[in-house]
Amino acid sequence: MNPKLSISILAATIVSAFGSPANAQLIDPVRSFVGGVEESVTSLTDDRKQLLNGVVDYVLTRAKGGTHTKLVFICTHNSRRSHLAQIWCQTAAAHYSVPGVETYSGGTEATACNIRTIHALRRAGLSAVASSQGDNPTYLVQYSDLHPPIRAFSKIFSARCNPTSGFAAILCCSQADKQCPVVSGADGRFSLQYEDPKLADGTPEEARRYDDRSFQIAQEMFYVMLEVSKRLNGCNGDSKQCATPAPPKGDLGNGELVPAGK
Repeated sequence: MNPKLSISILAATIVSAFGSPANAQLIDPVRSFVGGVEESVTSLTDDRKQLLNGVVDYVLTRAKGGTHTKLVFICTHNSRRSHLAQIWCQTAAAHYSVPGVETYSGGTEATACNIRTIHALRRAGLSAVASSQGDNPTYLVQYSDLHPPIRAFSKIFSARCNPTSGFAAILCCSQADKQCPVVSGADGRFSLQYEDPKLADGTPEEARRYDDRSFQIAQEMFYVMLEVSKRLNGCNGDSKQCATPAPPKGDLGNGELVPAGK
């Protein structure tokens, strides 16, 4: 097992024994949103859980083996759903202290991270600040004071900042699912299709539709990481009774993460 992961798991076990709350890793403004997400996880249908459990098993296998888990979320334009999935999955991994999780996103073509996506993340309590301008600006999305922000910008899924091998491809839309029957370099492929909030752009329903999609995706990513955390610790009951291992310290090698404060 990777020595860093072994030390992290041991340290987290000690911390958990003293009752440290899982969401201590998250910034204050997002905790209320996360609380609502956690309460809603039990409402997921069995069919949806069955799809998500494939991702759970993928992450769990790598965590038990002491290797980092690389998840690349893919949709057509890398402007909405894939960013929401990447960001909420990384947030959930931090919340439940699942070790070694690295999340990425990409599209079959590059456009821009849509500003409506950023607005939805801000309404949920995340910090999202533009660090560049132009047709495809970069946003620094902060979910924790203990972890570097995620750089959100549009790119193709095979971009240099994304992994080229040993990753799971998670398809977030039907079009990308059809266009990418095989994702080169991926050792896992999962289809989790979400309705595009773009359908409500420019309508009175716009904000609500983006918030609904953000919440749905967060709900499913939190389910995945909660299940991984529980199974890592041999707990299949109440999540509050489960100890959770801490993530490895230092650089995760994630091309989409930058040092905090930069």
